[in-house]
Amino acid sequence: MKEKHGVSIQTLGSEHVDVMRAMLSMFGEAFGETATYTAAQPDDAYLQGLLASDAFFAIAALAEGQVVGGLAAYLLPKFEQARAEIYIYDLAVAQPHRRRGIATAMIEQLKHIAAARGAYVIYVQADHDDDPAIALYTKLGIREDVLHFDIPLERG
Repeated sequence: MKEKHGVSIQTLGSEHVDVMRAMLSMFGEAFGETATYTAAQPDDAYLQGLLASDAFFAIAALAEGQVVGGLAAYLLPKFEQARAEIYIYDLAVAQPHRRRGIATAMIEQLKHIAAARGAYVIYVQADHDDDPAIALYTKLGIREDVLHFDIPLERG
């Protein structure tokens, strides 16, 4: 566990289901999508399995025992070469704790994990109007302008 400005950065394991649930609540508040992140959370066994998985990473920022930031990422094995990349799916810091280097510290923690796992790159998406995220990711990486498409599935 690393510490920055009184905030500890912790990689979560299967024993941290309670921290993961707090991180989900923080994501919901930070993104203005509370129901998405809290209304239908999976049971403890599902979260324990996810946190124990070699393909999922959860990193929490904690201040005085409270989750004030979180990062969720996935390891994606590649087919064209024997290597993997890591995709940051969600990254957020609670409003009162922003602009203190917490997001950067969580990404740095993920970089250590990625190197240990043999990944060759970490990538992340940002919405066009999310200027703080774009500024952070521009500082840390190389910008690629791509289009993202959600393809709906037929249910039934």
